[in-house]
Amino acid sequence: MCHSDDSRPPSAAGAGSAGQTGPLTLHAPDGNTVMAFEARAGEPTGAGIVVLPDVRGLHEFYRQLAVRFAEVGVDAVAIDYFGRTADTDDRTEAFEFMPHVEQTTPQGVQADVQAAVDRLREQGATAIFTVGFCFGGGYSWRQSADTAGLAGCVGFYGRPATALEVVDELKAPLLMLVAGADAHIPVESVREVADRASVETDLVVFDGAPHSFFDRTAGEHAAAADEAWTRIRRFVREHS
Repeated sequence: MCHSDDSRPPSAAGAGSAGQTGPLTLHAPDGNTVMAFEARAGEPTGAGIVVLPDVRGLHEFYRQLAVRFAEVGVDAVAIDYFGRTADTDDRTEAFEFMPHVEQTTPQGVQADVQAAVDRLREQGATAIFTVGFCFGGGYSWRQSADTAGLAGCVGFYGRPATALEVVDELKAPLLMLVAGADAHIPVESVREVADRASVETDLVVFDGAPHSFFDRTAGEHAAAADEAWTRIRRFVREHS
């Protein structure tokens, strides 16, 4: 688990206001019902983003992250992974997520991402990205191969093995935001994805930053969080 119930995503510099926000139910191509949260941009730029959470699924950090993206002009849909196996919508720290993580498949994640992509296109987004964290970070990079038509894929401290399985099939550019002091995911293991990928990759190492540094409650890493926002916004702008 990357972020606790008390964690909140930092705001981007110069952020404006979001438009309509709220819970959403999506239907994946394989028939799965997807719990999601949508945030519409107050001033749309034509960009949209699918938010892929950490192993605990769609908890409050990621709902708020969708709003943070909407505040900078990017329509956002944050999704949950566990509609196929969980009998509750509770994603607080009380949720026993590992049995459901173990049943999650690349095919299921792709189907759920596709449902969010379709929703964003229906709402007018013309350039669609993914962003994920840890478990979701690896799956975000993997969508470069698994989900057609994406403009780019962003991952924070992602699990590289998820993307390495399809590294020869990647199509969309990657932004790889890596914690230099990550005790769980070594920088070199992420660099292997960047070195082997045939698509454009931008690997950014935040020296001294720990896993889960992108958190408003971790004030000592505010500069790294600000730089991450700068990198994401530039990536979206350049690939839209």
